[in-house]
Amino acid sequence: MSATAPSPYVFDATEANFQTEVLDASFDQPILVDLWATWCGPCKVLGPLLEKVVGEFNGAVRLAKIDCDKEQALAASFGVRSIPTVVLIREGQLVDAFTGALPEGAIREFLARHVQPNEAAPEGAAAPARDETPEQAIARIQQAIAAEPDKAELKLELAVAQMQVGNAAAAEAELDSLPANLANDDRARRLRGQLEFARSLEGAPGAAELRARIERDPNDHAARDLLGVRLLIDGEAAAGLDQFLAILQADRGWNDGQAKKRLVAAFSVLDDADLVGTYRRRMSSLLF
Repeated sequence: MSATAPSPYVFDATEANFQTEVLDASFDQPILVDLWATWCGPCKVLGPLLEKVVGEFNGAVRLAKIDCDKEQALAASFGVRSIPTVVLIREGQLVDAFTGALPEGAIREFLARHVQPNEAAPEGAAAPARDETPEQAIARIQQAIAAEPDKAELKLELAVAQMQVGNAAAAEAELDSLPANLANDDRARRLRGQLEFARSLEGAPGAAELRARIERDPNDHAARDLLGVRLLIDGEAAAGLDQFLAILQADRGWNDGQAKKRLVAAFSVLDDADLVGTYRRRMSSLLF
């Protein structure tokens, strides 16, 4: 429906790609779904406005367009009664929706309730060095903060860098100092997830002791759970996820479904899309 050049933030959703490009992808960033048809007048008005507003968010949200005539089964799964219908999906769940052709300002307000726009990099901004270590990144960001103490975005960057070197307390302090408008930033949400994992290991045994407990009793789910968290934090993501899957397979209800919660939380903090997609499918195969 776009009259201009294709946007990297807009794509056509079909039955073939809906699982990966919409549901799976929504764990990494919110997906706005536009259910439309070529014969629908209000759809023709709304579509370009959605694309414009989504573009203003600089990749913080993507727009999936579903042609209801071509994808009737997919449209029916949403229970659509009239079009245009627009829904927002986050972490695999529908979190908000509206019907009809809203004006541009109302669309912007709708998205702003759930998503914070990514800031475009200012011209002339100093880019991080290609081979920059986390310690060098911390020093660079601290210098930038000294020059621009009111730029909250830099504090979020510092929190991320502190977590990368294992300074959980420093990362949490920076995170807690952020203004409300950055509280729902995807990086802030990912960092809070990492901090939750780190907190769960306070006072926990080391990996060797946990492995020994599991060897003595393969059904020691508490030990396996802690080992999974420790492996994740130590950078062995696949091995950590394997521990959670083993618990899920043995007893999906253990500790109020903690294995599933661990997996979902891990998916939100990992940057490897291929790994996350693989383990999300493995989790689904055990649950459904």
